[in-house]
Amino acid sequence: MTLQRSYRQPGVVLTDHHFTVPLDHDRPGGERIELYAREVVAHDKDPEGLPWLLYLEGGPGFGARRFTGRQAWLERALADYRVLLLDQRGTGRSTPVSRQTLPARGTPAEQAAYLTRFRADSIVRDAEAIRPALTGGAPWTVLGQSFGGFCTTHYLSTAPEGLAAALITGGLPSLDADATEVYEAAYPRIERKNLAHYARYPMDVERARRIAAHLAEQPAVLPGGYRLTVEAFQSLGLLLGAGDGSHQLHYLLEDAFVPTPAGPALSDAFLERVHAQLSFAGHPLYALLHEAIYAQDPAAPTAWAAERVRAGHPRFDAAKALAGDDPLLFTGETIHPWHFTADPCLAPLRETAELLASRTGWQPLYDPARLAANEVPVAAAVYHDDMYVDTAHSLATARAIRGLRTWVTDEFEHDGVRAGGPRVLDRLLALVHDGA
Repeated sequence: MTLQRSYRQPGVVLTDHHFTVPLDHDRPGGERIELYAREVVAHDKDPEGLPWLLYLEGGPGFGARRFTGRQAWLERALADYRVLLLDQRGTGRSTPVSRQTLPARGTPAEQAAYLTRFRADSIVRDAEAIRPALTGGAPWTVLGQSFGGFCTTHYLSTAPEGLAAALITGGLPSLDADATEVYEAAYPRIERKNLAHYARYPMDVERARRIAAHLAEQPAVLPGGYRLTVEAFQSLGLLLGAGDGSHQLHYLLEDAFVPTPAGPALSDAFLERVHAQLSFAGHPLYALLHEAIYAQDPAAPTAWAAERVRAGHPRFDAAKALAGDDPLLFTGETIHPWHFTADPCLAPLRETAELLASRTGWQPLYDPARLAANEVPVAAAVYHDDMYVDTAHSLATARAIRGLRTWVTDEFEHDGVRAGGPRVLDRLLALVHDGA
């Protein structure tokens, strides 16, 4: 571990930490990769007297959130903890994965083999590798948001001795559902989120249909070369899983067109905003491994599960909607083969993505027997009808983890731990400390 000097933001002291860990923890003498994490301590606290809280971001493929000062849940955490914001391997400053870096790994087959080391199992072993250097061997509390909750559940399955407590927000995974089952459960939820959006903003029905009809005749090219087709436009539905996402989608749609001498055209401003939402430039690992995070059967490939399942939900067929009077339905947290042709940041990785989709040999991520005997204090916020994580799957897992206490709420969407400020974390801490 190397340590850089500390620096300040309003109300906090930050310290950068750099580590090296094995690429493959089963081969500790082999290749090593770099990890980065940012420590955050309240400016008026002595860090040596505080226990550690490790934060695992959602994803996969997103680096830890870059807070300024004491934003969101961090305000509550800093009252009791020394916080570590870890960039999970392949994200942020931790040996990042992208179209620019992966060619150094060799052929697409070699790239795909490399990426199999970037799931929750490797992330947890990274955490266990760096924990002794930071805590002196003491267990720490882990806060896992979304995919970070999947990682936390794996942590409970494989290394519970490293945990003082586990806090999960919007991230209790099914212990046994494969990617196909995950998306069979997801599409009805996505449809409900669409209908709720159109009930709130009925004027958006015609706006979305008009944009889709325009793109069906003439796909647009976004800044950077992203090809905006009807399917790509539909993927803006990812917004509908966030607390303010419906409102953001409405504002995006309301002024899409401008008059030009050649007739109405999609505005540069609209296309720029759409590009900011759709580009995978900042998180390509999300597209590459999204279905692999659900893969647990060594004999079964994921095989583009979201694409296959979508075919059984014809209401998401834009051509059929436009041919009739139905509203255009947006999709959600789904990755499709066309992503790797539409997005220039993914296009060079298309063959690698195909190899990952066809891969077998994935290993189970959760140990039901060990979870049933769990002794770590665990609390989970389950957001009712969460668009990204199925509520029924989460509650089944909650029942399977001994001692886990749930807070089921429809006050927040999937991003409740961020949108709710200190409140969500405060509730979870009360649950694990028997204060609620």
